[in-house]
Amino acid sequence: MNVLHIDSSITGEESVSRRLTARVVDRLSEASPDLARRQTSLPQHGLSPVTETSPGADAASGIYDATVIPTTDEIVDRKAARELDEAALRTIFLEARTANGFLDYPVRRELLARAVELALLGPTSANGLPLRLVFVESAEGKEKLRPSLLAGNLEKTMAAPVTAIIATDLKFYEQFPRTFPDRGEMLKGTMAAMQPAAQREIAWDNAVLQMAYFIVALRSLGLDTGPMVGFDRKIVDEAFFPDGNWVSQYLINIGYGDDSKLFPRLPRFNVDEIARFA
Repeated sequence: MNVLHIDSSITGEESVSRRLTARVVDRLSEASPDLARRQTSLPQHGLSPVTETSPGADAASGIYDATVIPTTDEIVDRKAARELDEAALRTIFLEARTANGFLDYPVRRELLARAVELALLGPTSANGLPLRLVFVESAEGKEKLRPSLLAGNLEKTMAAPVTAIIATDLKFYEQFPRTFPDRGEMLKGTMAAMQPAAQREIAWDNAVLQMAYFIVALRSLGLDTGPMVGFDRKIVDEAFFPDGNWVSQYLINIGYGDDSKLFPRLPRFNVDEIARFA
């Protein structure tokens, strides 16, 4: 009898499920000495023929050694090892600044799409994912945006390679059957029965949360951002969201910042001024 042990975990050698299922196959091997056993990892190697030696298997026996389940300390150590290094922290936080002007250089749409993909991985209430975006990059789009801008934001926004309209979908809960399959219909019905003001509050708060993920994602991809609220939301909504289901929240200018136009970094609070332990 042949047994193919397929591991589909993206964590590879750190997969607890791999170790547990390997133990099951161990017992089968003990009960059937003639058992031919092979193991493969789909995320790393794809589906392999049963005649292949399993990736990561013991070279002599061809059998994956999964006799030890990691302790809590070992799991914590592995997770702690994911801590970002100093260079990554400089990119995302320590040296990142709010751009006040941009170089005349285009932003690839692939980078914007990647930033959205990353932002979508951050948590929201019941995986509601209400954030919606419009990337304004054309001259026509910028002219539609122009009347909404306050004077201090006009020049830099019109010159920015891309301006993202951050919006929230007030009907986001209609997507719960897709975003939360196990309880989607129940969540959809619960939200639909709420007062519009409560629906809006949930949509608004979670989209703002996603906007923060989006800014971090853009920075992690080497881009600079200039988020702002200095615009007339009503004008933006009438121009870009006439059906009323999406409503604008913020604008974010995106590109490669012109560091010569940066203001000095303004003061921040000390941790003990704003954080308490209870």
